[in-house]
Formats: sequence, C-alpha cells, structure tokens
Amino acid sequence: MSDSPPDPIPVPVPSLRHGRYEDVQALVAGTLFVAMALMLFGQAGLLIGSTAGIAFLLHYLTDVSFGKLFFAVNLPFYWFAWTRMGREFTIKTFLSVAMLSGLTEMFPHVMHVDYLDPLFAAILGGLLLGTGCLFLARHKSSLGGATIVALYLQNRHGIRAGKVQMAIDCTVLALALFVVPPERVAYSVLAAVVMSLFLWVSHRPGRYVGE
Repeated sequence: MSDSPPDPIPVPVPSLRHGRYEDVQALVAGTLFVAMALMLFGQAGLLIGSTAGIAFLLHYLTDVSFGKLFFAVNLPFYWFAWTRMGREFTIKTFLSVAMLSGLTEMFPHVMHVDYLDPLFAAILGGLLLGTGCLFLARHKSSLGGATIVALYLQNRHGIRAGKVQMAIDCTVLALALFVVPPERVAYSVLAAVVMSLFLWVSHRPGRYVGE
C-alpha cells in the first residue's frame, strides 16, 4: 500500500476570453466616454491629438462637422489594421469609429454646457479619453489612426502605447498653433498628457489577462 498522497482533483479553469455581450458593452461604454470628452473639448475650444485632432483642425477650418471628418480621416488606417492587427481588431475599430462619429453628431442635440472652464475640461476630458481608450484596447478595439500604430508597437515591440500616443498627440497639437490660440493649445496639450499618463500607468501588457 502506497503512502503517497492522492493526485489532486483537477479544477476546471474558466475561460478568460470575452464574450460577445462583454465586447458590445465595452465598445459602447468606451465610445460614450470618448464622445463625452470630445463634447467637452468642443465646448471649451480645445483639441486632441491623433486623427481626432486632425478632424478637429479640419472642422475649425472648414465648418464641416467633426463626426463626418473623423470617419473620413480614419479610412486609410483600416488597411494597416487589417494586415497588422487582424480582422477582429479591424472590425471592432471600424464599429467604434462609426459609433463615435454618430455620437458626436448627436450630442449637440441632447446636451449643452453653458459654462466650462478650459482647465477643468482638459483634465476631465483627458481622463475620460484615457478610460474610454482603455476599455476599447482591452477588448481588441481602438478609435483608429495613431492608436492603431501605438497598440501595434506595444504588442509587437513592447513599446508602451502611452509613450507612442503622447509623441503623436504632441506633434498634432503643435500644428494646431497655426489654427487656434496658443492658450487653447496649452490646455489641449495638458489633456493629451493626462490621457497618455493614464494609459501609460493602466495599460500594461501582461497585467490584464482577458482576451
């Protein structure tokens, strides 16, 4: 008779992969957070980096709505996403961009802020942007443009997405000096720094194990 302990009973490990309902919830919540931030920026006359910043600049120059321009500016990036990040990421990103474009078109008809301090808008908007982008990134989505490049560099080369995003955002905002007053650009840079620092701290490869 053996005195060795019995083999442990295997415990089934639950799947960590996100379900479809979880993905839908994250994409809707993430785009709502970002749409709220962009509404604050629009009310305060601020900008943002990435393709959203380009869309804002074109909006201020042409008076074409931000939602239409944002959707159009992101179109060239889908090929890169499809070939480098995969079909699932590209489809989710396309849906997120489409939802955000629609929400920014809708928000002026359902919400209006009578007074908004630009410093408060920069800090709150930056946090809302970071939170929304984090929701999307954890469910294999993004808001297109530079975010696709930032996530690709993080996943493939280990470069923090927050660092890449900050560099791109600051470049776009530097161009804004030719379009909007320097004071507004300074507040916009603050918002970009707040968002990027939030992502830098919160979005680390390996810390979040869901797929």
